[in-house]
Amino acid sequence: MIELTAMGPQPQDLWRHRLAPETTHVLGRATEADLPVPWEPHLSRRHVSLVAHDDELTLSLVPGARNPVLVRGEIQTKLRLKPGEVFVIGDTAFHVALSDQPASSNVNPPAAEMTFDRRELEQVRFPEPAKRIEVLTRLPELIWDARSDEDLHHRLSNLLLAGVDHAEAIAIVELQTDGTVSVLHWDRRRETAGPVRPSTRLVAEALNAPHRSVLHTWDSQSNESDYTVVGEFNWSYCTPIRDVPDESRGLYVAGRSEVSPSTDDRGLLQADVKYTELIAEMIGAIRRVNKLERQRAAFQQFFAPPLLEALGDDLDTSLLEPRECDVTVMFCDLKGFSRFAETSADDLIGLLERVSTVLGIITDQIHQHGGVTGDFQGDAALGFWGWPFEDVDSTLDAARAALGIRRTLLKAAKTTDDPLTTFPLGIGLAHGRAVAGKIGTAEQVKVTVFGPVVNLASRLEGMTRQLNVPILMDESTSHRVSEGLSRQEARLRQLARVQPYGLETEHLVSELLPPLHEWPELTDAHIEQFETGVQHFTRGDWDDAYGCLHAMPAADRAQDFLTMMITQHNRVAPDDWDGVIRLPGK
Repeated sequence: MIELTAMGPQPQDLWRHRLAPETTHVLGRATEADLPVPWEPHLSRRHVSLVAHDDELTLSLVPGARNPVLVRGEIQTKLRLKPGEVFVIGDTAFHVALSDQPASSNVNPPAAEMTFDRRELEQVRFPEPAKRIEVLTRLPELIWDARSDEDLHHRLSNLLLAGVDHAEAIAIVELQTDGTVSVLHWDRRRETAGPVRPSTRLVAEALNAPHRSVLHTWDSQSNESDYTVVGEFNWSYCTPIRDVPDESRGLYVAGRSEVSPSTDDRGLLQADVKYTELIAEMIGAIRRVNKLERQRAAFQQFFAPPLLEALGDDLDTSLLEPRECDVTVMFCDLKGFSRFAETSADDLIGLLERVSTVLGIITDQIHQHGGVTGDFQGDAALGFWGWPFEDVDSTLDAARAALGIRRTLLKAAKTTDDPLTTFPLGIGLAHGRAVAGKIGTAEQVKVTVFGPVVNLASRLEGMTRQLNVPILMDESTSHRVSEGLSRQEARLRQLARVQPYGLETEHLVSELLPPLHEWPELTDAHIEQFETGVQHFTRGDWDDAYGCLHAMPAADRAQDFLTMMITQHNRVAPDDWDGVIRLPGK
């Protein structure tokens, strides 16, 4: 496999990458390039394309690249490079090498082996402690500032070489489940010495449970040709990086003593192991914090803060496994959005920003009332309650969130000229059995909810357009809300018994209304009169139903659907009327 090493003017300006064969890699200054070289100002954002073959590298200058590629002092635009050759761009040299050696090797048993535990190393004193402490104080900053794992590995290698004076080679290693060892990164004091091939046996002994540092030393006079250490190293040790879940990584350090390390340099090597242990512990702690922060940041888009607290600092992800439970589902969608999108085709970014604002309001209310954000589909959003923890008030919280969304958007419409805030928002609420949790494929997983209740919530949201109301609930949800919320929080009114398009089951649907002090235009007497009209309508007394519904305030659009249906039949119910409205479409 072809390996490319970039070496800039400063010691820290260095990286090494193995290039996948027959794959195009773009080298440039931009961070989105396949092989970014951010320190080199003479590079264009995309400068050259590289394709690795079995034993050579094809280089092509990208059109538009400003500065030349030099090979042996001559300008080149396209050429083939063999292992050992170098090309230069600006102040950075790029070395082509063949990395076909095994990542690790199995060596014969060492002349001596030592293992270390923390209590033993606590008793070891550092020679030149001031120097080592000064190096260690730079570690947190180096780790936090690392732009990538490759950058982090390079920084760690330099730190180890700076602190372990007589070390000749450093490697960041990972023990695979099949027992093989992967070298994630390696560095030497002498770049030309070739790749580092750690001892598989040593790495396995150090990284297999129980994790502890292991030191191997070899006889300096040994002539065994299959030792990876013979001729350059006669000692090496491996220190595990602990406390990082799902990883088995370590720091591999190797060097050569002029005298037998098994007898004369034992104390010095113990101090080196202690120093490396300190680095490994700090790496493990910081990487674990980074991983938890990434997980928590990812979960914040789905869960309210109280749910995150309940999941705990360790983020017990077993709670996220899909399971069947009772949930209340909210489906929200902007009415008339498609027409608005057509007129905004020349400002799609502005359209996206306005949609994001509304979706942000929806998400904030879902989280504020303890719900989970399940999915976004264009201008639509899904939220649900009752998972990952059961809560008897989950349906009530869903109703509070729905009213909060309506309240916030109405307030925004009165205080801003943003045209999107004037769009009516349809909300459907349904309660039932579903599967909730991490749902998806092996390639992509999302936290969401699945089942007929989700489809029902979506159909209810669609029916808000036909029934001219902002929030619709199924019978199960309205029953729980009427039992659990006082009229100071919410009011309800039954609208009709309907069979949604595409469903075989009929549903008694109700509107969720704000309390009287928030919506005085519709009094409690109006609601009572409307429901009386609905009762007449359901029984087939359409003339009486029309009288009740027609007396509603003109601003209340909920009457329109029923009065129009009654008028179309001359206020006389059809002969086959059974009290159920069968909707002809979504």
